[in-house]
Amino acid sequence: MQLKNAPLWRLQSHLTPLPDTSTLDWLFDEGSLTRRLTRLSDDGFSVTPLFEGWQTLRDDECAALDLAEGSEGWVREVYLRGHGEAWVFARSVASRSALQGDGLHMDELGSRSLGELLFCDHAFQRRAIEVCHYPEHWLPEDSRANGLWGRRSRFDRGALSVLVAEIFLPTLWEAVRARPENC
Repeated sequence: MQLKNAPLWRLQSHLTPLPDTSTLDWLFDEGSLTRRLTRLSDDGFSVTPLFEGWQTLRDDECAALDLAEGSEGWVREVYLRGHGEAWVFARSVASRSALQGDGLHMDELGSRSLGELLFCDHAFQRRAIEVCHYPEHWLPEDSRANGLWGRRSRFDRGALSVLVAEIFLPTLWEAVRARPENC
């Protein structure tokens, strides 16, 4: 069921028309995006926190995490940067109830990558990647553009589920075109 005002997140098998091969490769790559951006930037990767705190989760996030609409969760929004330039906007969420007592301290990450933490802890199981054209009004004001590709996936460890959305900004595609051998 499509939620009101929410994007339609799709699996690759339900995606028509398909984007170009390079875009598809970045959207559905199951490896660590942090590691891939680090390679692309020749170790010039950094994370800039934009917002971290408790917030009512969006309806599409609640649905993806099997939570009741209006559930509260921890929200972390960051820019993933290459050479100081914002390449990806990332929004990660987890429910309050799942985080309490789990030992994952999302509030203590600061400028460290959550993705790297999730990939280093082999207890996390990643679910299928879904993609959409991310709603412009959900992006930070300085990155708003229509039709940007976003992807999300859910990482589960026991009762804890973390939903990670990554929106690819035009500056990333410029960097990819400039260094295709590192993609």
